[in-house]
Amino acid sequence: MDTLIGNLPGFGLLAFDVTALATQALHILFAALGLGLVIFFHELGHFAVAKWCGVFVERFSIGFGPILWSFKRGDTEYALSLIPFGGYVKMLGQDDMDPSQLSSEEIAEDPRSYSAKSVGQRMAIISAGVIMNIGTGILFFAFAFRGGVEASPPTVGHVVVGKPGWQEGIETGDMITRINGHDVRSFRDILRFTTLSRGELHIEGVRPDKSTFDIRLEPNRDKLRRMIGIGPASAVEVRPIDVKNNDPAVIPGSPADGRFKSDDRIIAVNGQAVSSYAEMQTQLSKHRTEAVELTLRRGDSEQSVSLDPWSFSDVGIWMDIEQITALQKGSVGEKAGLQVGDKIIKVNSQGVGRDINPLHLAELFESLAGEEVTVTVVRISKDSPEPAEVDIVVTPTDAPAWIDTPESPDAPLSIPGIGVAYHLTSAIVKVVEGSPAAKAGVSEKSSLKSIELKTDNKVWHQLAGSDKSFTIKLDDPKQRNMAFALWAFQDMPDVTVVLNFQSEEAKSVELKPVADPDGYALPRRGFLSKLESIQVEADALPEALTMAVAETRNNAIDIYLTIRNLITGDLSAMNLQGPVGIAKVAYAVSQQGIERLLMFLGFLSINLAVLNFLPIPVLDGGHMVFLIWEAVTRKRPSERVLAAATYCGMAFVLGLMLFVIYLDIFFHTGGN
Repeated sequence: MDTLIGNLPGFGLLAFDVTALATQALHILFAALGLGLVIFFHELGHFAVAKWCGVFVERFSIGFGPILWSFKRGDTEYALSLIPFGGYVKMLGQDDMDPSQLSSEEIAEDPRSYSAKSVGQRMAIISAGVIMNIGTGILFFAFAFRGGVEASPPTVGHVVVGKPGWQEGIETGDMITRINGHDVRSFRDILRFTTLSRGELHIEGVRPDKSTFDIRLEPNRDKLRRMIGIGPASAVEVRPIDVKNNDPAVIPGSPADGRFKSDDRIIAVNGQAVSSYAEMQTQLSKHRTEAVELTLRRGDSEQSVSLDPWSFSDVGIWMDIEQITALQKGSVGEKAGLQVGDKIIKVNSQGVGRDINPLHLAELFESLAGEEVTVTVVRISKDSPEPAEVDIVVTPTDAPAWIDTPESPDAPLSIPGIGVAYHLTSAIVKVVEGSPAAKAGVSEKSSLKSIELKTDNKVWHQLAGSDKSFTIKLDDPKQRNMAFALWAFQDMPDVTVVLNFQSEEAKSVELKPVADPDGYALPRRGFLSKLESIQVEADALPEALTMAVAETRNNAIDIYLTIRNLITGDLSAMNLQGPVGIAKVAYAVSQQGIERLLMFLGFLSINLAVLNFLPIPVLDGGHMVFLIWEAVTRKRPSERVLAAATYCGMAFVLGLMLFVIYLDIFFHTGGN
């Protein structure tokens, strides 16, 4: 029977689908149970202490709104309600929907009512939910640390050209050890300390050569948060191939296509041992125009793979160069006298845009490393409104080109050899003879309005997160960098480039890129790396509890710093997540393993504890304020004060809930 069923047409696919659906359902169940547990423990704290104090509890509900299912045991109704974004314990003499119960003398005469209890007992009841969440949060963290949690190390994997980190000399491969006197143990700590701090950052760290650095910088502020322009490190291991989701380990059509398997580890480039992604990238960039021999560790054996250069794709247009937008402190360019605002027009008397393609200045300066190079710039000084040509002599280092690539619309190009950054404009200054652009009739002195990139390759859709095409609007100040547009189609197999430009009239042409005729090559070969990770694991339960208490303290501090930065405007309210977003995150982390889910539930428990204890009426913290008032003045607030405060608090909480749900639906999902 088993053999017969196993050979029925389509049965294998059906089994696969059922298994996949069962796995998905299991993740949803874990996420739902986890979120329900956080709410349950909070309400259980209120319930248990209320019962212990002899208060009559009418209902214990998980969720709000209409009751879906309930049963009664003793005097209490236990319910599961429709809206799963919270819960409540309804006690005699305490009802947020009817604040008059708190001041009712008739109810207070009942010895089983909440309002009949002493101030100390009521404080215990109100604070019990928060205390329970802190306790369960510590346990969630402890069990996660005991099992082992993966984290990104505090190693810099990418530096955005022109951002504060780049300007201060932070480099790929640097390890950040302290920020503002706080120890940094993971890349998450870097993000926390940057986002939640105020003023400048004091950053200490270690270079790959074991030398140390100590810098101070002022983060940039984008729409949402403070940032210094760095990303986490990749590993020297090829990422797993996910056939089901069409998620490859290599870019189709690249030199690496078909040459790697999941989890291959690169241990040497041309016989030079590499132990980090930064070392590997440096070697690949230095040898980008020649074939390289990679030594891989695959399972228990070593294998060699030879990869050809990966040519730049080109359509045959040269763009004008903008002024220098940023300089690295202490760089060759800064020491020689280059300034932000200078426009490079010549290198050793050769015209930039006429004889030299501005896109490839980094390779030119790398080839001139150690030599004296005359850079001619146009400069407008405060003393003279007329632009003047200034010659500056620099001696470039041999820093390899394209270490930091323009992978975001606002990222300029860099010349690592002299430490300057610049954008390309949308103005076409040269059309290469015989190129796709020339054959299509693109003329010099045209201005590009936008570039659309189109491909039918589904793998690229997965990598880029885009369906068939995307458009870069070069007349948008936030996307003005033509270098980003040119870089964007380097990884795309069979791409069609649509140029929309303005000459004497608006025109649009479709082009197929070709290999760069001057032999320029990309600094990579097309295999995709995992993110580097470290295992944070406690050897025993006492150590896990110590780590959990520290994590709880850090989370609580982070919440208060987040609230402060939201109030001061250093953090945008658009970062907030609502119940829909929380549920999505819970589902996502449940797919990453039980330890990741436990860490998230611990984080959620501490959030619930801290936010519930804010001094806002209808929250536990608001009730505590009234109890403190009563303890000090020896009299309860009047019914009018209680009602006004309660309804104002309720309006605030409901308004906040609607706002974050709006963000979940229309902002975080890109619905607007």
